[in-house]
Amino acid sequence: MFRKLLSLDEAKEVFKRNFLPKPVGVESVPLSEVGNRVLAEDIVAPLDIPPFTRSMVDGYAVRAVDTFHAEENEPATLEFCGYIAIGELPTVTVKNHTTAEIVTGAPLPKGADAVVMLEYAVRQDNTVLIHRPVSAGEKVMTAGSDIQKGETILEKGQISHSREIGTLAALGITEVVMYKRPKVAVISTGAEIVDLGEPLLPGKIYDINTFTLSAAIRECGGEPTSVGIIPDEMSQLKRALKKTLTMMDMVVTSGGVSVGPKDLIPQVLNTLGKPGIIISGIAVKPGKPTTVAVIDGKPVFSLPGNPTSALLMFYQLVRPQIRCMTGAYEKAPPIVKAVAEKRMFAEKGRRTFVMVKLTGDKNGQLIASPAALGLSGAITTLAKADGFVEISEDQQFIDAGDEASVCLFNPEINREGRKIGVSSSFTRNDPA
Repeated sequence: MFRKLLSLDEAKEVFKRNFLPKPVGVESVPLSEVGNRVLAEDIVAPLDIPPFTRSMVDGYAVRAVDTFHAEENEPATLEFCGYIAIGELPTVTVKNHTTAEIVTGAPLPKGADAVVMLEYAVRQDNTVLIHRPVSAGEKVMTAGSDIQKGETILEKGQISHSREIGTLAALGITEVVMYKRPKVAVISTGAEIVDLGEPLLPGKIYDINTFTLSAAIRECGGEPTSVGIIPDEMSQLKRALKKTLTMMDMVVTSGGVSVGPKDLIPQVLNTLGKPGIIISGIAVKPGKPTTVAVIDGKPVFSLPGNPTSALLMFYQLVRPQIRCMTGAYEKAPPIVKAVAEKRMFAEKGRRTFVMVKLTGDKNGQLIASPAALGLSGAITTLAKADGFVEISEDQQFIDAGDEASVCLFNPEINREGRKIGVSSSFTRNDPA
């Protein structure tokens, strides 16, 4: 049987007292592999961007003062002195009352301080008629105007997405010091579980949790390793867990934590190291059997076997720890406001999480509808849910028509493909 159930808040406090998540190390990573990794040091620009003053348009490089009197009907007349190609150093100098043709991105030649757009100039042999005046610096990007040499452009703890990678490439940086990804083992247990591709005999189900939990670990920056399916047998469980703990930074198991005769995970965990089990059951629905241990400094999260329960408790307990171990700062989860389509009931004395899908009404209001009735064992709940609604221990229900806060699994898109956070009809906080 479970010991006295802890509230979710109490469970988080107990874990905090027994384990302090921190980065597991740093390594130099090629630029091609830094996507979704966390910077372990500030990036200081080694050069100016752009590295030279260049034209922003196709046109004519000029001395702005030579165009001040130009008008549509009385153009300024300049002498053509050459052509400037992209990727080459200019071989011409723009002197008084001369101009050089230039293309977008090409270096501005010596003597010029502005560019007249091609549509405001007409070339007639060696004469160029300028029909519009320009000011100094017009249509020109000066050296260092985007990034200055010595400027800190990316900060330690920042995640490198496509925009950051583009910035690093612009600076010619080929390798970056990143935090290592924490190695997280994933173990499924249960006599009813079989590997994908195996015959599905009566009473058997395919292993879902290995794949959903591995994907969730990868999404938050961890490096998952599937240990496979371990039978509900004491010696095999003990051997597998003991070996895995020597190689991994964290272990996540699913199944084997309820009160049945084959639920052996808690017994095994208490034989592997100190302090052993620190959380044995949490007053939540779904997810009550969740068990947590710390084995000689390494955390083990033993989640329920039901896929929806396992994934939900992963978001509540495991994800924040992995994020900290990657060197990233865990932000508040993305939340949107929605109207409950129907009454959502809570389990008495337990914090209840109801999986919901989001749709929009004709007025642009988000509507939250329970997905697959919120049953923890319903596989389709995983596919249908956009997020979940949390009902506190002292609340009986959320009534139809009440405003509800929906914690999103995906911070960007709901199931209808609509961008979350764009419409003025609802609000949200910053994405995780």
